[in-house]
Amino acid sequence: MVSHRLQANGKAITLNLPAGYDVRVALDGLKRVRFLTKSPDGRIFATDMLNRTDNKRGQVLILDGWNPSENRFARAIPYLQNLRNPNSIAFFTDPGGQTWLYVALTDRLVRYRYKAGDTQPSSEPEVLAHYPDYGLDYKYGGWHLTRTVVFGTIAGKPHMFVSVGSSCNACAEKEAVRATISVMDPDGSHSKIVVKNVRNAVGLLWDEASSSLLATNMGDDQLGDKAPEDTLLRFSAAEIVAAYTSGKPMNVGWPACYVEGGKVHPDPELGKAPGVCDGVKVPLTGFVAHSSPLGIEKVTNNEYLVALHGAGHPRIGTGYRVVSVAGTDWKAKDFMTGFLETTAGRTRVAGRPCGVLRLDNDRYLITDDLLGAIYIVFRSGGN
Repeated sequence: MVSHRLQANGKAITLNLPAGYDVRVALDGLKRVRFLTKSPDGRIFATDMLNRTDNKRGQVLILDGWNPSENRFARAIPYLQNLRNPNSIAFFTDPGGQTWLYVALTDRLVRYRYKAGDTQPSSEPEVLAHYPDYGLDYKYGGWHLTRTVVFGTIAGKPHMFVSVGSSCNACAEKEAVRATISVMDPDGSHSKIVVKNVRNAVGLLWDEASSSLLATNMGDDQLGDKAPEDTLLRFSAAEIVAAYTSGKPMNVGWPACYVEGGKVHPDPELGKAPGVCDGVKVPLTGFVAHSSPLGIEKVTNNEYLVALHGAGHPRIGTGYRVVSVAGTDWKAKDFMTGFLETTAGRTRVAGRPCGVLRLDNDRYLITDDLLGAIYIVFRSGGN
């Protein structure tokens, strides 16, 4: 790994990458910048949640003024403001040619009509779904205030997937939509839950090549520092269709079951019922406990980058890096480290990676929602 010393928002961070890669600060001056997506007219949009509170001061931003010689954007233009914790956005163009911008907020899913070159929406939002919005306090464990939206094609028809996190660390939910992934039509109709008991699937990616939905998921916290594993899940189109038509969602197991050593185990307190873990979905791969996987992006035919946001308690020390996983063995390998620094026995959280966006074969944008920065990673010797 090669070290690169950077400055963002007046703070220093040293990021380590494999030989042959370089990194720059593509934009700073942001707050809690989360996920990125590219619009149909080729612009980069980002979400910014402001901070870790449940607030209504989030934004959707357009990254503007790209300078290829400096590998840097000149500014961020606010496209939407005064939003409740915007985590994820997606674009979709309907059969009539109308493009829509979808914004996943804590309490609802909305969409806006979009035109190429827009700097603000030209119409009021359409509300497609409502979500539970109480119990959102980091102090007692109900911290899952993000929602994630992504589009995929099944049997030639577009579908929208939305994930909603749990209201707690480990509990029996009161609302069916908590700790789930739903599928629906692009206008929000015909919504059904197809995955249940998935504690907090913040990262979603539709993989056209394998016709499957990939989801990152965080395990719970009551089993100590070494368990359970956080996971990467894959749901095939056939599994999704079967769950939809049968009305029987796929079961990821939370809170009664957890993953350790690549296997599903019953929780010692919550999984005492006989056969409680029968039929639980086995993950594609696992990450070290409390790594907190968030954004996932496909970078080659069978390779993905996953942002491990890092343990809620820095003393645990897991995560705080971007890893690559590939179909050869599905084992996580370090791609970008340095977000957690240890000097003279003291640990300091320098940054927390969140979202990943592939620009092309040689360039990726990675957000840091602690430092309020976006990095561009590129092959050495090229822009």
